[in-house]
Amino acid sequence: MSNRDPAPDPPVVTAGTTGGPAHEVLMSRSFAVGDGTMVRRLLPQRRLRTIGAWCFADHYGPDDVVDNAGMVVPPHPHTGLQTVSWLLEGEIVHRDSLGTTQRVGPRELSLMTSGRGIAHSEVSPEDRPPLLFGVQLWVALPDEARHGEASYEHHTDLPVVRYGPLTATVVLGEHEGTASPGTTFSRLVGLDVHVDGDGILPLDPEFEHAVFVIDGHATIDGDPADVGSLVHVGTGQDALQLSGEDSRVMVLGGEPLGEPLVLWWNFVCRTGEEVAQAREDWAQESDRFGKVEGYHGLRLEAPPLGPARLLPRS
Repeated sequence: MSNRDPAPDPPVVTAGTTGGPAHEVLMSRSFAVGDGTMVRRLLPQRRLRTIGAWCFADHYGPDDVVDNAGMVVPPHPHTGLQTVSWLLEGEIVHRDSLGTTQRVGPRELSLMTSGRGIAHSEVSPEDRPPLLFGVQLWVALPDEARHGEASYEHHTDLPVVRYGPLTATVVLGEHEGTASPGTTFSRLVGLDVHVDGDGILPLDPEFEHAVFVIDGHATIDGDPADVGSLVHVGTGQDALQLSGEDSRVMVLGGEPLGEPLVLWWNFVCRTGEEVAQAREDWAQESDRFGKVEGYHGLRLEAPPLGPARLLPRS
């Protein structure tokens, strides 16, 4: 999914985390994207730019898409990141400039690695289910991997671990020795946890973590949380107390990245000059991002580029 904010923040140089424990509840920012879909932007925020290598999190739905087109995200570029599409309900069709066409359903991992550059689109199929409900996540690629070749993966069989009333699907990364089949380039974890009672979820104390509710209501380490709120846990915590009734939360964690990032629109770079070059390459339709075949409509044009500013991560 593209960052469809019509006025994205200027490029921001984000320092790596300083580590240490934290416990803060942050609220999402909601807005309507170009196709009318309402999204809740949970990451990045001014007070929290990254969680390990996780640098972007949107949560949308459940939306009734019977009488509208559902998700319509035209071709757009990415560089320096991985996109993680995770549906709770509904279906989308992923197309990219590698020639991929893939229909993706609930609890299936759609993982695209941009490397130096790729373009893709995501749309609801004509014979779509009545509801659309999901999460879109981005992972910043470390410096040694961000200039590599682009790739796409689709995984339908993901591992599950259970802790009493907690059932955790390992969407990406590794949790307690159980690994997702999705390719990663840094130490991280992404879990979809079904909560139906009071339970304890083990955490890697070397990771920084954040948790947000994707369905229902939950209590996270004693803090009540609803859809639209994110609990920042920080580092140094080896377990998370979760409680709820037939609820689901997303747990994101990772080793503190330790690299400065410049995030703007659909690009994750290291300098403002790199951002400007990526924008120019897309505007000039260079070979860097390629073309998405099979999408009937216009591609997304990049918004105006403002001056970069330094914003250290707290």
